[in-house]
Amino acid sequence: LYDGAKGIKVVPCFYKLEYIEWRDRGMEGSSAPVNIYSSDNDIMSKTTRDDKNKDRLSNGNYVEETASHYVMVLDDNNVASTALITMKSTQRKKSKKWNSMMNLMQVPKKDGKGFFRPAPFTQLYRLKTVLEKNNLGSWFGWEIEHIGPVEDQNVLQAAYEFYTSCKGGAVKVNYKQEENTPKTPF
Repeated sequence: LYDGAKGIKVVPCFYKLEYIEWRDRGMEGSSAPVNIYSSDNDIMSKTTRDDKNKDRLSNGNYVEETASHYVMVLDDNNVASTALITMKSTQRKKSKKWNSMMNLMQVPKKDGKGFFRPAPFTQLYRLKTVLEKNNLGSWFGWEIEHIGPVEDQNVLQAAYEFYTSCKGGAVKVNYKQEENTPKTPF
């Protein structure tokens, strides 16, 4: 567990958007996704929003738009470990904001002539939790802050290798495990 106010330092290595079909909790087989659809699938056009703001298919299952951020988490000694941060529901806005931060970043070229956009795995971020609420309740959400470039070459190399593994499809998510974990980010 991590201190949500202190946050964690992460290096974003890979991003994937998917639409995940679930059965309601308590239903037989509800601990694993029924289906996983890529971001270019039209499954959301086949859903209807219910009174609990879930996008339901005609079979009764619901579909969640899920942003998966594959990251390296750095401890206080800069020792890195891989992790997956999923952002869905109210946290999708945070994911979009984080992606915008990465896509809009510009670093001056060494020759001083212009700028370039660095690869996300070259940058370090702090993720904290903050209390959020609306008329349906309260929860902890993400607060994302850019720290600066990754300066440790070992961390940079590990982040690049993790990016390459994710991009090549070698990293697989165990959604059954995710469904059975507490719904708090720290």
